[in-house]
Amino acid sequence: MSHHTSPSATAPPPSDSGPAAASSGAGHPRVREPVVFVVLAVLSVVGAVIGADLVAKLGISANTSVVGALIAMLIGRIPLAGLRSMRSVHRQNLAQSAISAATFASANALLTSIAVPYVFGREDLVWPMLAGSFVGLLIDTWVLYRSFGSRLLPADAAWPPGQAAAETIKAGDKGGKRALVLGAGTLVGLGGTLFSLPLSAAGVAFLGNVWALLMFGVGLGLREFSPDLFHTDLGAGYVPHGVMVGAGVVALGQAVVLLVRRRSTQQPAAATVAGHNETTSYTVDEKGLRRSLVRGYALFVAGAVLLAVLGGLIGDMSPLGLLGWVLFAAFAALVHELIVGLAAMQSGWFPSFAVTLIFLVLGLLIGIPSVPLALLVGYVSATGPAFADMGYDLKAGWLLRREHRPWDPYEREGRREQFRAALIGFAAALVVVAVLWQSYFRQGLIPPVAKVYADTVKNGLGEPGVLRTLLLWAIPGAAIQLIGGTKRQMGVMLATGLLILTPNACWMVLAALAVRVGYRKWRGPAADEELNLVGAGLIAGSSLGDSAQIIKAS
Repeated sequence: MSHHTSPSATAPPPSDSGPAAASSGAGHPRVREPVVFVVLAVLSVVGAVIGADLVAKLGISANTSVVGALIAMLIGRIPLAGLRSMRSVHRQNLAQSAISAATFASANALLTSIAVPYVFGREDLVWPMLAGSFVGLLIDTWVLYRSFGSRLLPADAAWPPGQAAAETIKAGDKGGKRALVLGAGTLVGLGGTLFSLPLSAAGVAFLGNVWALLMFGVGLGLREFSPDLFHTDLGAGYVPHGVMVGAGVVALGQAVVLLVRRRSTQQPAAATVAGHNETTSYTVDEKGLRRSLVRGYALFVAGAVLLAVLGGLIGDMSPLGLLGWVLFAAFAALVHELIVGLAAMQSGWFPSFAVTLIFLVLGLLIGIPSVPLALLVGYVSATGPAFADMGYDLKAGWLLRREHRPWDPYEREGRREQFRAALIGFAAALVVVAVLWQSYFRQGLIPPVAKVYADTVKNGLGEPGVLRTLLLWAIPGAAIQLIGGTKRQMGVMLATGLLILTPNACWMVLAALAVRVGYRKWRGPAADEELNLVGAGLIAGSSLGDSAQIIKAS
């Protein structure tokens, strides 16, 4: 990718990403700029179509943020004066935010959730479910936007796909050795998808918390090899779900402790901004985090009420039963997004299916009727993926903006514009799903996880002793989560690994961790930046390969 190192008569104006512009006090680019808005709208439609097509035909979802960033870079290099503004890394960040939001919204939030009542045999509930899941999606993303940068969801945590997107954008802007290393990693990651090697798992291991990813790798290995090692499948019988229940309860308790601790007993940790002596505290304090989560729960309650009204539950349930359903649905949505967000923050993988299934099982155990339970599952499944995705995007923006002076107002302005870019992506996803769902479903193209949800609602748990299994395996999950603490999320990560059956992924994670530890001992602190570039390249290449599967699906 071409770049300029010095001004010239023919060079475009300096981008607002460089040090000179960084101290000029210029405002952050806006999504309402005509060129930016058109680029974001087009990319959002592309992302929504990719997401819906892949999840319906192949049952997978792709992180298209790197694709969006690359397209924005190419647009910025078209020799037309009006398009040169897209050379700005911050406008490219808005582009990748919009396309990834559209992709995850269409695939994981909207199409999957509306497929649940359809498979359940209630096509009349698809439109109410679409309205409810879209409202849940908006609330989900708003909570992350208001909570990012807190002690619970810190900006300096791993968020590996966000690092990959930022490194891709920076390498395209600056070129040089960084671009070569990142490009080589991208080619390797892309090649891995051709041979069905999950090299993104190795990339994540170069970027995330070592302890969290060690537990993740252990969980992946136990899931893959337990039939041979222990003559039992640890992925069956709700064992990993029990581990997640225990870890999730402790993680929730740790979050509550964080929220209720007296502010006077803690001083916000300082995060040094790279290359400068200036430090910045967390941008969201405990009071702000508490307020955002409480408001988020209240909004989820309102969304559940709307879904109950549109879905006709008022006539089917008693007033007390309906109240319980609304409160439980809102609680499940909030807890789901937090657990999914914490796992995504550390590993780049989010166990949305598993956590939704946990609340489905709990709903069956407490006796929620089948139709309200199907709607509840659709509502809950719409939260979480977009929460994680926005965390990735805001992480990318945070990395790209941290050289700017003054930093804090620019960072807050940038986050706001990224949120607006995501809203454009969500609008595109809503339109695409509303137009395409009938065509997909009537061809039998149903997201596989929606079939699992609907079949479980129809047939019940199918085996005795599920509650006993959940409680039994919750004990080690809770203990490991307690030992690891809030920052490592070891119990959640072990459960996430147990829930994922991806051949060879455990070897990728564990081998990459071994390389990371050994290389850091040899190279010292300089190893981190080099491995970050390699890891970002592997994730970027895998993302490109996943997105390219739309050709296979068509």
